[in-house]
Amino acid sequence: HLQLVESGGGLVQPGGSLRLSCAASGFTLDYYAIGWFRQAPGKEREGVSCITNSGGNSNYADSVKGRFTISRDDAKNTVYLQMNSLKPEDTAVYYCAGVSILGVQPMCNMGRLAYDYWGQGTQVTVSS
Repeated sequence: HLQLVESGGGLVQPGGSLRLSCAASGFTLDYYAIGWFRQAPGKEREGVSCITNSGGNSNYADSVKGRFTISRDDAKNTVYLQMNSLKPEDTAVYYCAGVSILGVQPMCNMGRLAYDYWGQGTQVTVSS
């Protein structure tokens, strides 16, 4: 079964950047769509970004469009979330999640219920 481990979180000042990594083990990521989610204290877990199994399509929450970029490197079994121009409201625990998708996937799903496998999360804190 697929195991996912997030890394790259930490404390950063507003306007700064972080790159989160989601490393997979157990299976290659070739046939998995990946989503990034975040959850702040007292808030529901929300979708941040997703990428199709092929990497041909990605999507973003309105709150992060133009600032975050998702990418995948299947040779490294890793998906990344580059976060630029960070704001205090980006503070949350960030999770990656995967779901097996065989064949062509034209669009990815931003809903958390679409995903079967979850990492443990990495804390991102944006503060001056």
